[in-house]
Amino acid sequence: MTNKTEILKDLANKKLNVIRAFNAPVEKVWKAWTDASILDKWWAPRPWRAETKTMDFREGGLWLYCMAGPNGEKAWCRVNFTSITPGQSFAAISNFCDEDGNIDSNFPAMHWLNIFKATATGTILEATLSFDSETDLQKIVEMGFEGGFTMALGNLDELLEA
Repeated sequence: MTNKTEILKDLANKKLNVIRAFNAPVEKVWKAWTDASILDKWWAPRPWRAETKTMDFREGGLWLYCMAGPNGEKAWCRVNFTSITPGQSFAAISNFCDEDGNIDSNFPAMHWLNIFKATATGTILEATLSFDSETDLQKIVEMGFEGGFTMALGNLDELLEA
């Protein structure tokens, strides 16, 4: 069964709402989102790949990684985990940065809330990305978020089925 990524823009509330079903139990999907060795296998849209520099999945912890391109390009990001309910949800703030984690203020912050719900056939992920302004939301969309994230979630589907 092919699962479709649904991305709904809520400009008035400065949010992107992502809904995605997976044919795998919550525990397995949760681990794929919270274990760096698994994240590196699916997070980036191909032919790019994610490379974790450091991962400390706890409230107050951070994930520092880059998306490495096929020609040696590197786009660094840091994710600061703000709240975690194990196996159910986590919230984080994501920013583009340099390889030391210093935030690049030329790019907007993304406030993530990821909720994982068990279903009869697997898991539903509901990810809400909130932005400080409608302009910030538009900038992320123009940078290719929808296509890139849809592709990454497809990578996750393949990994979960393997």
